[in-house]
Amino acid sequence: MIRILSFLPQLSPPAPLGSSSKGGNQAGPVRREKMSAPTMEERKACWGARDEFWQCLDRHGEDGSKCAELRRGFEGRCPQQWVKYFDKRRDFLKYKKKLETEGYGPPEAAGKS
Repeated sequence: MIRILSFLPQLSPPAPLGSSSKGGNQAGPVRREKMSAPTMEERKACWGARDEFWQCLDRHGEDGSKCAELRRGFEGRCPQQWVKYFDKRRDFLKYKKKLETEGYGPPEAAGKS
């Protein structure tokens, strides 16, 4: 026989995603959970914001202060992990372009023996 411990709180099952604990149909957008995948429209909006921001940086010689508004739009339309990835991706692409145009030169050895 199983005895239920009375001091344990009674737990109710979690509400379905997108539902409200207040009940009823509410107007307005449903907030997604952190880990859910973006929809096609959200992905396109993110990529468009990224492209606009990167074009601004290209036009202004990497002066981020002139592109602050576009940066906020980029961060607002993309998941945080995507922003981090795209920032690293841009740095990598700039480095790769530099290697292709200037070539690779090994660093000078400090103390040759």
